[in-house]
Amino acid sequence: MEQLTLQPAQQVGGTIKLPGSKSISNRTLLLAALAEGTTYIRDLLASDDTARMLEALEALGVKLENIGENAVRVTGNGGHLAIKKADLFLGNAGTAFRPLTAALALLQGEFKLSGIPRMHERPIGDLVDALRQAGANIEYLGNEGYPPLKISPGHIQASQSIKIRGDVSSQFLTALLMALPLAKQAFTIEVVGELISKPYIEITLNLMARFGVNIKRDGWERFYIPANTSYQSPKEIYVEGDASSASYFLAAGMVAANAQGLKIEGVSKNSIQGDIKFADEIVKMGANVEYGANHIVVKRAQGKLKAIDLDCNHIPDAAMTLAILALFADGTTTLRNIASWRVKETDRISAMATELRKVGATVEEGADYISVTPPNALIPNAVIDTYDDHRMAMCFSLVSLAGVPIVINDPKCVGKTFPDYFERFAEIIR
Repeated sequence: MEQLTLQPAQQVGGTIKLPGSKSISNRTLLLAALAEGTTYIRDLLASDDTARMLEALEALGVKLENIGENAVRVTGNGGHLAIKKADLFLGNAGTAFRPLTAALALLQGEFKLSGIPRMHERPIGDLVDALRQAGANIEYLGNEGYPPLKISPGHIQASQSIKIRGDVSSQFLTALLMALPLAKQAFTIEVVGELISKPYIEITLNLMARFGVNIKRDGWERFYIPANTSYQSPKEIYVEGDASSASYFLAAGMVAANAQGLKIEGVSKNSIQGDIKFADEIVKMGANVEYGANHIVVKRAQGKLKAIDLDCNHIPDAAMTLAILALFADGTTTLRNIASWRVKETDRISAMATELRKVGATVEEGADYISVTPPNALIPNAVIDTYDDHRMAMCFSLVSLAGVPIVINDPKCVGKTFPDYFERFAEIIR
């Protein structure tokens, strides 16, 4: 297994430009493919997840043209597919697998969707159940409730409200919202239980509106899909920098920035991504954060960080970075309402607890929370397993800023969202 040793570091500074948001990139690609007209997408994330979406769209007959670095021209299909039969391999890309499942279930063709073994362990039963309520024809090719899937033509009808659980993954609701306008019928979606990761639904609704489909909702319990609407190209769209990826550099700045601070370009306070709220939470821990038009500057906190007890439903991905910042804090940090970590690229609660203990932390984990108490001194040269999870690798790079070397196993797993992360991380070390 490939390993990367990060040497001890004491200070960071300079400027970092973020890669495009994975969540925005894959949503935008699919909406552009389903829309009428041609869409120029700029600042698109170049990563494994977006590569899987692009491959799938090409296999479905969507015309894609590279028009420069991180830019693509998508000729939309107007809600119809040129190719009605395809086998799609989607790796471990949940942001491709879930929305494509829903869209293809409404587009009347024969499709098989599969991924890597971990993707086949990530639940999709709640989405399939919801689509079946609308008349979709979907079969499991392996274990009940999990990919791979076979999709055949169904009889889509809006005779009843579609009920879907909200407490497993917000991607299920995102997939339904994006797909149902294709049926040209008025649908009502009812969310059963608490909806987790609401900011990701806000991203979905925002982007759908930019493509001409406006969804009404009653709180977070009911969503209304209008009849006879269609996606229309906005002509050009810029992908925001990834707010989840920003969390690693915001964290680096607050524990090790030089006097000028660390400048992070590509996002600011008005981002449509919920994970931008990470910046608010680190202020509670002692960070000094300043916002510009399209950047954030973060400066080193004075003294030890303050431990926090936080409901993280609003920042589910960026919250992982808080678990690492807990190593720099005075006291015990508890992160709550993170049950969605269990069904991500790996079981992130279990993985985070296991690896934090390797550096000496005392960790308590529950079904939907984790509590981290730092040691008096971190254990040097800990060998960190990353579980084929990009965020585990990026999170634990920050341990080197505590002045101890750390070894990252399988560092190339960052290719899922940020292929050159470690090179960019090295550039800010002073």
